[in-house]
Amino acid sequence: MTGTIDFYTNPMSRGRIAHWMLEEVGAPYRTHYLGFGPEMNRAEYLAINPLGKVPAIRHGRHVVTECAAICAYLAEAFPEAELTPTPDGRADFYRWMFFAAGPLEAALVNRALGVEVPEERRGMVGYAKLERMFDALEGAVSGRDFIAGSRFSAADVYVGSQIGWGLQFGSIEPRPAFKDYWARIAGRPARARAEAADNAAMPARAAAAG
Repeated sequence: MTGTIDFYTNPMSRGRIAHWMLEEVGAPYRTHYLGFGPEMNRAEYLAINPLGKVPAIRHGRHVVTECAAICAYLAEAFPEAELTPTPDGRADFYRWMFFAAGPLEAALVNRALGVEVPEERRGMVGYAKLERMFDALEGAVSGRDFIAGSRFSAADVYVGSQIGWGLQFGSIEPRPAFKDYWARIAGRPARARAEAADNAAMPARAAAAG
């Protein structure tokens, strides 16, 4: 599919993940920075994402929300960027993308909010126990360069971002395997471009909010 992508985000949000992915695929896009609160709850944006959350993209007549979905969609929409998995890596691609969007995300949010799941209720949460979840994630990034086979993919953008942020803010245990994996992917030029744009937008958004 051709055409410019409209990208809705905030520089202090998970939109940084989608921004990295947009830079990786190299497709033309327009960035719309939105403020938290009233700006994200205006009728025109709620028509794009009824939850009033970012990020979201609009590509032609298609709207995609949720970071993992945006990463997967862009990888498939722009196959020339080679961010989809090889046939051998397909199972790991989907497994760890959804693991990061489900159990990992839920565990990190609960930890940040100080939510302690009672022992007798652990069967209700997808991550069971934090230690077990971190063990699974460590296994996913150990013994190979990338999470879904022999080449960098959209799964590395999404899972890697979760690990990078977790290491930065202390929500993920600083295990050597996590540090090594993040070091392997953090220096990608596409990430640097997205980071520079978002960092430059932060003062403007802060001034608008003030």
